[in-house]
Amino acid sequence: MDLSNLTPAPGSVKKEKKRLGRGQGSGKGGTATRGHKGAKSRSGYSRKVGFEGGQMPMSRRLPKFGFKNINRVEYKAINLSDIQILVDKIQSKTIDVDVLVENGLAKRKDFVKILGNGTLKSKIEIKAHAFSKSAVKAIEALEGTVVKL
Repeated sequence: MDLSNLTPAPGSVKKEKKRLGRGQGSGKGGTATRGHKGAKSRSGYSRKVGFEGGQMPMSRRLPKFGFKNINRVEYKAINLSDIQILVDKIQSKTIDVDVLVENGLAKRKDFVKILGNGTLKSKIEIKAHAFSKSAVKAIEALEGTVVKL
């Protein structure tokens, strides 16, 4: 160690914070690095969401239409062809939501609707939240039963 490589201990010398608006002698007086005039130079300025510099904002330029029905119920649609494949696979005469969940056709929280697409070959009992008219007709044609949950 000699005089050419002396340095202060790490962490002992901190960079000083810019002191803005403390007179011309500081070099950061006057406008305090904010430029001249305008909203952004004022104290307490915060830009509003969607503000476009005074131009009419996009949210007010575009027309409003439609609505979101908060009472809408989304159903998971399952066709009779899928039900027939499931019946052939598990050899069961009753199909309910739990069976559909176990076999990956629906999720636990889903509302299930049975649709009439495809053909049914065996007499079964189906329990679901909703049925299409064609599905009910096809199930009851084979003397099966429909139970609405």
